[in-house]
Amino acid sequence: MKQILLAIIIIISPMLVLAQPAFPGADIIGRWNITVTIEDEELENLGMFRHGLYADEGFPAWLEVKLSGFQTLIGYYVGYEGSARPVSEVKFNEAENKYHFAIPPQWMRIDDDIYFEFRLENDQIRGFKILDGNTLHFTGVRAPSLDRTEPPVWGSPKNLLDDTMSRWIIPENNKFRMVDGVLVNEEVGGNLVTKEVFDDFKLSVEFRYPDGSNSGIYLRGRYEVQIEDNYGMDISDIIIGGIYGFIEPSVNAAKPGGEWQTYEITLVGRHVTVVLNGIEVISNRPIPGITGGSLNSREGEPGPIMVQGDHGPVEFRKFVITPAIK
Repeated sequence: MKQILLAIIIIISPMLVLAQPAFPGADIIGRWNITVTIEDEELENLGMFRHGLYADEGFPAWLEVKLSGFQTLIGYYVGYEGSARPVSEVKFNEAENKYHFAIPPQWMRIDDDIYFEFRLENDQIRGFKILDGNTLHFTGVRAPSLDRTEPPVWGSPKNLLDDTMSRWIIPENNKFRMVDGVLVNEEVGGNLVTKEVFDDFKLSVEFRYPDGSNSGIYLRGRYEVQIEDNYGMDISDIIIGGIYGFIEPSVNAAKPGGEWQTYEITLVGRHVTVVLNGIEVISNRPIPGITGGSLNSREGEPGPIMVQGDHGPVEFRKFVITPAIK
């Protein structure tokens, strides 16, 4: 019996060593909520617009660093636009105590890769990115787990639609309006953000869009549930029913453009359940981090509901939220 136990220990011991990386640079492994600081004039030069939504301290980003093999660091990055992009390698210069990586542009019409360089100090990251010749400084803190120890207790439903759009912050370039009880956006304009912020909640929505249109709903202003005319398309993490760039729906439950559709969305901590047109397409899955277009990266705080108005036409005839009671 002792010989068997000794053999098991010998086999398991190397696995335990591998499970706890101790090589130089391994401390960066994890998820990071980032804030990039930039002046307004530079925002315009880069084709980025505040629309009164980004906080004065900067705009959000997100980085995940993972271990691949024995000591290779890889990752994913989310900027102010687009989806999570793979980072082929995060390199560590031990002599200078610096990390760096580069990724190709996604939705920006620039030629050069985007370069990142940073240090890890006091469990925070500080550094800069070079984007189209511009140097943008950023800081980052570890993303919270958002674990919940008790199931939510639901409060009373709140209707977010009324004739005066009183529950929403109206942007200067707003194109949304109420027509016979329906929230209508007929052309590209600003995003709507609720005045109230929410922690855990259930959201019940009825929406419609014309053929080829695109919109989205941001949970806590950070996680986009995609709304897009993807009827009949193969599933992916950027089609309707998905958490943009992170979680694909199990099936494509979309109806054709022009038909009314429904969302029933539950967000508890990081875990999201999405029911599209009566079909559960995401079942209690954790959202890794913020998606492109988020209001901020402060995941540990409650946040508003944001409706995307800067992509295409969309209508909502029901928008009811049921917050959890703290």
